[in-house]
Amino acid sequence: MILHPTPKINIGLNVLGKRPDGYHNLETLFYPYRALSDTLTIEPADGTCLEISIGDASWDAQDDLCAKAWRLLRDRCNIPGVRITLEKHIPVGAGLGGGSADAVATLKGLDEMFSLNLSRANLLEMSALLGSDCPFFVYDEPCFGSGRGEVLEPFDVDLEGCEIRLEMPPGESVSTAAAYAGLVQTKPVMPLRDALELPLEQWQGKVVNDFEASVFPAHPAIAALKKRFLEEGAVFASMTGSGAAVFGIFKK
Repeated sequence: MILHPTPKINIGLNVLGKRPDGYHNLETLFYPYRALSDTLTIEPADGTCLEISIGDASWDAQDDLCAKAWRLLRDRCNIPGVRITLEKHIPVGAGLGGGSADAVATLKGLDEMFSLNLSRANLLEMSALLGSDCPFFVYDEPCFGSGRGEVLEPFDVDLEGCEIRLEMPPGESVSTAAAYAGLVQTKPVMPLRDALELPLEQWQGKVVNDFEASVFPAHPAIAALKKRFLEEGAVFASMTGSGAAVFGIFKK
């Protein structure tokens, strides 16, 4: 079985405060980005263990979210061992949710491979255990996210006739933990949902990513990329997630 998990971008990201459980409440519009994908191969394997390889990964493959997804289904549904091969094309440390996309694709692939017949509610509950933005990839359509990002509501946003360009400055990577550590809490210009109801041409300056205020001074190349997109005619440009990728929305 070969799957092609695709990432997301965040159109607006307001961090509303820290929760008692240590996470942060936020509001964001998760939007699928289809022009980029990883390649995930899942094959039957002898025995009950997981064989997993991830290209030139700099981390322990057995600690990857795909491995955690398999262990979750092994413990809940008693599935056998498999061989997982992940070829990464979605940049790491980019704010694109590539690891979360891979994890949810693993859950869906194993569900199909072993005819588990998991409901969407099952997949949402398990994906939330793997990561805050994992539940979005169960829906994989534009969704307004709140809570930790796991409270989702399909959101109608019209970008028909637009092109989304995505880039990541060479050599740049932003740690999510570092981005949160440098976050300066401010009141949103206006509630994100209200800002998103405005015409696209009015988003800039009103649909904002709160992480830009702390990430841009430490990573001027990311700030410069956003500026370049706007100079090239983007109707709207923003960093996605906690960085380092930046996207621009251009009218075709």
